Amino acid sequence: MISTITSNQDAYVTNPAKASDIFHVLPSMYFYSRMVGTVLNAARKARKKKYHGDEWIESSLSVIRHLEKVDCRFFIQGKKNFIDLVGPCIFVANHMSTLETFALGSIIRPHRKVTFVIKDSLVRYPVFKHIMLSRNPIVVSRKSPREDFKAVMEQGQEKLKNGVSIVVFPQTSRTTELDPEKFNSIGIKLARKSGLPVIPLALKTDAWGTGWPLKDIGLIRPERMIHFSFGQPIKVSGNGKEEHKQVFEFIQEKLKQWNK
Repeated sequence: MISTITSNQDAYVTNPAKASDIFHVLPSMYFYSRMVGTVLNAARKARKKKYHGDEWIESSLSVIRHLEKVDCRFFIQGKKNFIDLVGPCIFVANHMSTLETFALGSIIRPHRKVTFVIKDSLVRYPVFKHIMLSRNPIVVSRKSPREDFKAVMEQGQEKLKNGVSIVVFPQTSRTTELDPEKFNSIGIKLARKSGLPVIPLALKTDAWGTGWPLKDIGLIRPERMIHFSFGQPIKVSGNGKEEHKQVFEFIQEKLKQWNK
């Protein structure tokens, strides 16, 4: 059992300590009541330009601790695949819920600088926008594929040259389904252009449900295990079609294992 997510160990598994009855019966109420404080504190620091790498790691860990408090269990594996990597990389992952946006700060950032490709609505959210902007992300509109592609290629290469790794979610929206037709290859194209490796990232985070009308505020379901699995680095050559297939199949296979 690994004591902390931020360690250099390859894996992390939540200590399955039993939550108290009130947390177990009302996990969503407990979690969101605590998460709000974490987000407000982080946003306050971000507005004052005092929200840096260490602060991001700590607030990310805080969200994970709140989830573990209500019996959510994390299973993280394959961290050595990027910890031992020399230089920046492109993480290509499926996108299932809000959870990964919060959690990856404490999983990846302790070992390397990292940012995200995000949709522009996230930098318009009240309060939360300050946190996202502090991470200096690549912002896309999802309205003009040509402009989005240009933004990712140009800004992505600049960040990678400065030693900042990038997380790309090829799916246009959060979903529990993995559809090859909706899993674009922009991460592979960025890797090919930059000459840097891709790290496949399979995740299962539907313990944090999608809500309505606010998608980010859904039910917390502790009975659904939370998984993050990092694959081995993939160097892109040729047109990248084979490497794109490898990434997709890695994620697909992990989801099959976890959904059994």
